[in-house]
Amino acid sequence: MMGAAGGERRRRDWKKSIKNLAPTSSSSLPHFSPISSLDDGCLMHIFSFLSPSPDRYNTALVCHRWRYLACHPRLWLRVDRSVKDLEEPGVFPSIETAVSAARPGDTILIAAGGSHFASNIQIDKPLCLVGGGDIPDETTLLCCRGSDSALECISSCKLMNLTVRAELGCCLLHRSGRLTIDGCILLCESNPLDYLSCPIVSTAGATGLEVLASSTCKNKNGSNNSVAVSETRIEGGAKAVLTNGDLALQRVRAIYARACVYFWFDVDHK
Repeated sequence: MMGAAGGERRRRDWKKSIKNLAPTSSSSLPHFSPISSLDDGCLMHIFSFLSPSPDRYNTALVCHRWRYLACHPRLWLRVDRSVKDLEEPGVFPSIETAVSAARPGDTILIAAGGSHFASNIQIDKPLCLVGGGDIPDETTLLCCRGSDSALECISSCKLMNLTVRAELGCCLLHRSGRLTIDGCILLCESNPLDYLSCPIVSTAGATGLEVLASSTCKNKNGSNNSVAVSETRIEGGAKAVLTNGDLALQRVRAIYARACVYFWFDVDHK
């Protein structure tokens, strides 16, 4: 009897040990994400590939660590006229100085409130300019009379959540590269010389272009020449877009809101 009882006990112990070796259900394991094991440098490098809005904004909502990394000066340059300590890394008093200091692929966050003066600022490297307000009206780039444009895009550039206001001339002068305008307001002031004003002027495609079978336009350095506009309010001027060369207005859509009209269109190879 003792031998039988001992054998039964050993069988129970063996079954218990086998049960302990069985895979545990995922619901009983503590939550662990492999990406959390990466160091800060790797995470910031991953975040740099995300679009500033809404993807990088959303990463800042995950946890305190991700918020710190998503808002790190290495990922954002800031334009803030109210900052007194200009030695703070990544903070600049004007858009022109921020563009000059930026590296290709950087994102410049322009603080909301007041007007930031922008006069013939050349963007000759791929950059993204984002308004820091909740809506485009809270971040205004003002191009004073006597300037050809607020921004002159020689390389690919993306503008988001900004208001660009021109007293005379054009808001944006597109010379080459791909210009993307998303959720912005382009406004030309009303005056007797309206025929000289256009919110967007594109001279890309006038010279040095090769026509491709894919109906895109490339310049000599191989970059696409085009303008893409989405969910943008355009007011004033002789016409919304003035083109020169091989580019033309295409795929136009408009939605009439209560007080304004929002446009979606492309300026691409004819």
